Amino acid sequence: MLEKATSALSLESREAPPQRHPNELLTKLYEQILTPRLIEERMLLLLRQGRISKWFSGIGQEAIAVGSTAALIKDEYILPLHRNLGVFTTRDVPLDKLFLQFQGREGGFTKGRDRSFHFGAKEHHIVGMISHLGPQMAVADGIALAHKLKKIKRCALVFCGDGGTSQGDFHEAINVAAVWELPVIFLIENNGYGLSTPVTEQYRCTDLVDRGAGYGIEAHLVDGNDLLAVYDLVKASAEVIRERPRPVLIECKTFRMRGHEEASGVKYVPPELLKEWAARDPIQQFESALLRWGVVNELDIARTRREVNARIEAAIEVAFSAPPVEPDSRTELNEVYMLGEGSNHLPPSGSKRKRRYVDAVSDGLRQAMERYPNLVLMGQDIAEYGGVFKVTEGFLRQFGRERVRNTPLCESAIIGAALGLSIEGIKSVVEMQFADFVSSGFTQVVNNLAKVHYRWGQNADVVIRLPCGAGVAAGPFHSQSNEIWFIHTPGLKVVYPAFPHDAKGLLLSAIADPNPVMFFEHKALYRSVEQEIPEEPYYEPLGKGRVVMEGDDATIVTYGAGVHWAISYLEQHKQLSVEVVDLRTLVPLDKEIIIKSVEKTGRLLVLHEDTLTAGFGAEISAIAARECFQYLDAPVFRVASLDTPVPFAPELEQNFLAKSRLAGELEALLAY
Repeated sequence: MLEKATSALSLESREAPPQRHPNELLTKLYEQILTPRLIEERMLLLLRQGRISKWFSGIGQEAIAVGSTAALIKDEYILPLHRNLGVFTTRDVPLDKLFLQFQGREGGFTKGRDRSFHFGAKEHHIVGMISHLGPQMAVADGIALAHKLKKIKRCALVFCGDGGTSQGDFHEAINVAAVWELPVIFLIENNGYGLSTPVTEQYRCTDLVDRGAGYGIEAHLVDGNDLLAVYDLVKASAEVIRERPRPVLIECKTFRMRGHEEASGVKYVPPELLKEWAARDPIQQFESALLRWGVVNELDIARTRREVNARIEAAIEVAFSAPPVEPDSRTELNEVYMLGEGSNHLPPSGSKRKRRYVDAVSDGLRQAMERYPNLVLMGQDIAEYGGVFKVTEGFLRQFGRERVRNTPLCESAIIGAALGLSIEGIKSVVEMQFADFVSSGFTQVVNNLAKVHYRWGQNADVVIRLPCGAGVAAGPFHSQSNEIWFIHTPGLKVVYPAFPHDAKGLLLSAIADPNPVMFFEHKALYRSVEQEIPEEPYYEPLGKGRVVMEGDDATIVTYGAGVHWAISYLEQHKQLSVEVVDLRTLVPLDKEIIIKSVEKTGRLLVLHEDTLTAGFGAEISAIAARECFQYLDAPVFRVASLDTPVPFAPELEQNFLAKSRLAGELEALLAY
């Protein structure tokens, strides 16, 4: 249902306040809407004085942030954007800590690691933005899903700008929320421009809420400069969806009175448009209404302004007297990840049985579901169908639809939702149908999951399973070994087991670990490799490699399918004495096992399935050159796949793979 208006009378035409709004509430709302305006006026002065470096102004838009925040229960999460200072002040975030954040000081929420509103504060139930703007919408989905799973009558509210509605993240997040009936309020702050691009060049619908019908959800249009209209609509929407969960789309029409950021200016805006909207200033409108209604008088207004300004000045003094951050590399490195793996480090024990690689993954996943009642699985076709590789076959019957969730084709939204679940203390495992498809959720992985703990101390308790690899004639889009995309990104852990034993033990450890883990499973190994493995749960430590074949004359460092290629070749050439090191975990990397083996053998060949240029072999080679130079009797050799996409025809694929060049390169190394 689309409602184009929510209030019969605007603030200008109301002769008396609505009966449901007592004077105490109205005066509180006045203080709340005045606070961000007075802060902004002070910030703009400091900017002109060169005392702060940048500012994104929300002047003229305060009614949206303040009205929506005041309408919610204090422990309901809000996910704001650049211009939503009123969210933070209405949630009573301490002003001194807020200004320390603006100044990049130690006492700020990100300790100087990120800027302005790019932070979260769990104690205030706020999850800040990242610069990509759209991805936070899916995080709200995850928070709302957690509410449903916990049977808590709460909703989440997430902001989106008019420009952000053009992003795929907008569609994916709303679609998932609609399909799963999640209690989320998607609030579009339509201020007329995306930086300098007017809305006429951004979309063709009359109003953005017209899109609500396409998702089958309620949609409401409201005057974003009318504080009480925003407050009433958000409050009513929240009350309804707490009782009967479902998403609501709200478009607040407003205007940005200053540039996208101060350096941009507003020369592209017609002067008459600025004049028109200046006359509709939300604070002036509300102040005039309160005076007209007799709720306050001029003395009350002057007193409120003095008190708010005094709090601002005191907080600014704290921020400017604080010393700059003192960099400490050890601290910086230690805070990229949440410390502690979270597992019991149970060693393998008990009875064993022969299991294929795919069975070991399934066993580990099932036992993790049994250990963690709050663990949720999400992926395409993983419920009744059991996933394309049948890893989750039978899980729906055992664990139920709430915990084994089929997803729409929305990789970005599902990964973002996984972060939202983590914010609410719920673990999740996301299955990519193929590793190749993770590119559709790339921003969520490398900018949200990976950076969130370093930025503001929130961990992402998420495992992403990635069936990967070539050798099955699946072509360029179902065969990549794309681990290097994530090895390069601080904040992610990367696991790539070669054997059933490790697949189960490392998966259990990955799920126990509170950090985001990219878990690569070579699909060509799923049904071609089997081992005797313990039936009971056990944990293989992340960051520890293993010597799988002893030797004296050279070392092969490898992982995944490369381990089997090396063993197969050496078993056929028993006259060679070559040591094979299976890394098992790529991040964190077991450097010691590499160094120790090269010290022993004096020669190193790095083997991996990924393409050659800038592959992980380059990193291992650099480690060997630095740490083992005095022990090397030959250059470090790298064997990798061709620098082409993975071809389809079996003959081309075999030529592409590193396996086809292993013999020649190993012989050359030994002969050097």
